[in-house]
Amino acid sequence: MERSRIAVTGASGLIGAALVKSLRADGHEVVRLVRRPAKAGDEVHWDLARQYVDVAGLVGCEAVVHLAGAGVGDRRWTDAYRKEIRDSRVLGTAAIAEAVASLDVPPRVLVSGSAVGYYGDTDGRAVDEGAPPGDGFLPEVCVEWEEATAPAQEAGVRTAMARTGLVVARHGGAWGRMFPLFKAGLGGRLGSGRQYWSFISLHDTVAALRHIIDTGSLSGPVNLTAPEPVTNLEATAAMGRVLRRPTPFAVPAPALRVALGGLAEDVLSSGRVLPGVLLGSGFAFAFPRIDDAIRAALR
Repeated sequence: MERSRIAVTGASGLIGAALVKSLRADGHEVVRLVRRPAKAGDEVHWDLARQYVDVAGLVGCEAVVHLAGAGVGDRRWTDAYRKEIRDSRVLGTAAIAEAVASLDVPPRVLVSGSAVGYYGDTDGRAVDEGAPPGDGFLPEVCVEWEEATAPAQEAGVRTAMARTGLVVARHGGAWGRMFPLFKAGLGGRLGSGRQYWSFISLHDTVAALRHIIDTGSLSGPVNLTAPEPVTNLEATAAMGRVLRRPTPFAVPAPALRVALGGLAEDVLSSGRVLPGVLLGSGFAFAFPRIDDAIRAALR
């Protein structure tokens, strides 16, 4: 892709910060959408509560990448936080999609975040983008989240929903919380350990987002997961191998439910999600296996 102007929400988050760094390294002009008043020349203000986006800041953008949303693992899932999780995704996406649609010359593509939580608990059954949504809170949120992109799609903007799995990163996200425990020799399986975790390295997450931007034929749901999902038990063993630490501990499911509340169901559910669209479009994973992804995170 030629040097372009690209807008990114969630630019201070794990994935957003890495994406901004990658784009700028290749000479692209990145505009960061921020919730506070814009201060720097590369910032554009948007306000979720007021459904406001400073549309002038999006003029000239070839692509908009929308990654903002309240972290599902940041707090216990009280009723109030469930509402925040939903609103930050659904209302935020609607505001961005409407802003994109309102432009006289809209961007070529909107890449909007989503999650493999769309599929719910697949109970070890492999699924790709053609599978229907699952049951429960997270699948319901993901369905509404993706539907909120409708204004951009109706305006003729190529729109892709990046259904992202567990990002293997040393700092940030769920995996970032695990590294210190495993380094201290306190790591172990969660629940039965038989549940599948659809992981992806941070490097491949950024590369996949850029692939979606650059590949003009990609639209609709795109699973951002490595091609070989692993069970929690296999992920635990890989962490032990790479970090050279024992993994003797196990956290039983009832204890996780007490400690994590509703989030425990996300940790304990089994999602064996395959990246059918990425593989079909010729995307090459740099770190397709769990050991490689963990080593990449340590670098």
